[in-house]
Amino acid sequence: MLITAEDGGIINDPVLLRLGENRFWLALADSDVLLWAKGVALAGGLKVEVREVDVFPLQIQGPKSRALMGDLFGASILNLPYYDFIESKLDGIPLVITRTGWTGEVGYEIFLCDPTRGVELWEKILKTGRRYKITPTGPSDIRRIEAGILNYGADMTLANNPYEVGLGWLVDLEKRDDFIGKESLRRIKSQGVRRKLVGVEIGGRPIEFNMTRWLVRSGGADIGYVTSAIYSPRLKQNIGYAMLPIEHAELGAKFTVMVPGTKGRPAKVVHKPFLDPKKDIPKS
Repeated sequence: MLITAEDGGIINDPVLLRLGENRFWLALADSDVLLWAKGVALAGGLKVEVREVDVFPLQIQGPKSRALMGDLFGASILNLPYYDFIESKLDGIPLVITRTGWTGEVGYEIFLCDPTRGVELWEKILKTGRRYKITPTGPSDIRRIEAGILNYGADMTLANNPYEVGLGWLVDLEKRDDFIGKESLRRIKSQGVRRKLVGVEIGGRPIEFNMTRWLVRSGGADIGYVTSAIYSPRLKQNIGYAMLPIEHAELGAKFTVMVPGTKGRPAKVVHKPFLDPKKDIPKS
């Protein structure tokens, strides 16, 4: 889902879980959503409790994740549909398990509901996962970029609206109920956007993941910037996203990316996601 400001800017793009009739979880990217929600509740006179839940997530992702989850929780876990969740226990450790992830692979997220048992949970997962050669790691930027997954704070910020970054499909302007930013988003959709986040291929030798935005130039002028870019061993290509003026955002459009340490690399606009556009892999 999207949380939008009054001007249509994106505050966050969390996964929403409804754990009960009047109990909701927002699995958030890093931004000040807690304070925003408290402000909305106060301004709206809402009788709700808004707080940060004392739970801790980890992800089990990849082609062997289903087998590992079956070993940990039994065969019934394999019937959990994509973007669904269950409340469960592992040897008495209380958990919420979702069929989601930030990789575009088959995967699960496990939310630990008892913070005193984190080491125990970690060790159980690693021990059971040895047969699958499980490896602890951080987020895989290669895989999430291949899959067309955006990173809040890099590929989209409060300065961006959903239509610029390709998330207009999450906006329902026909719904009866009002929501913050609805009229602004209606106007933006009607007028059209002036810039767009596009998929790009960058020529030359393999690049490292960019930690800052890289300028995009065309005809000697700065026209935009690369938000995320990395070398994909699977595609044997440097891939990423760039925010460009709409007149430079058509498929096949060419320009130069100012990769640090170079005089610029040739690049062009391509389709995204770069792999598995129908998300058949994570749904499998």
